[in-house]
Amino acid sequence: MKNTRQFGYVVLILLVLLRLLTLSPSAEVKVYRSVATSKKQIALTFDDGPHPTLTPRILEILAQYNIPATFFMVGQNVLNYPEAARAVIEAGHEVGNHTFTHPHISNLGEKAIFDEIGRCEDALEELCEYRPHLLRTPQGALTPSLEKCLKDDDYILILWSLDTRDWEHKSTAHLIRTVLENVQAGDIILMHDFIGHNSKTPEALEKIIPALLAEGYEFVTVSALLGVG
Repeated sequence: MKNTRQFGYVVLILLVLLRLLTLSPSAEVKVYRSVATSKKQIALTFDDGPHPTLTPRILEILAQYNIPATFFMVGQNVLNYPEAARAVIEAGHEVGNHTFTHPHISNLGEKAIFDEIGRCEDALEELCEYRPHLLRTPQGALTPSLEKCLKDDDYILILWSLDTRDWEHKSTAHLIRTVLENVQAGDIILMHDFIGHNSKTPEALEKIIPALLAEGYEFVTVSALLGVG
């Protein structure tokens, strides 16, 4: 009986060790979709820009209400529209890395992902002397190859908890309703400042921001929401 119990303990210890050795690397990667907070804070984020006309319009609306936001920029667009990129940073907003060409990360290996992240970094640093520490992948993809890159580069991966789906060219009313009916404290809200055509994002923002301010929400950057900036 004693030997049987000892054997059971040995097996249990071996199973625990095996579990520790096979833990997913994602346990070491910082990934956020929202933040648990007692404060009524939320973060507006804008993907895929900068855009030569949409980004300035959004900046004007944010300035009107003195609202900070986080812009996840595509490196190619930073180079194509440098004035719009500079305007975001000069206005005091936060900028995150959204890769250089906006590829499907799931199709890329480590070297290609490092290249995408690095080239976007270089574009921002050369143009604006800005070095991002937040990353958002296209479609919010997370793969083993990306996990390795995140650990090596010490990036924080930022996803979202509330998707307005403005990229689907939803109506202004739909965008407003989506946010106002679903928003919660600690949310990271996904919007876009680069959409192919007929973007309703600026018009929706003009209604969403004052409505949420009236409800007592405070807009902060992603870093401020995470408590790292």
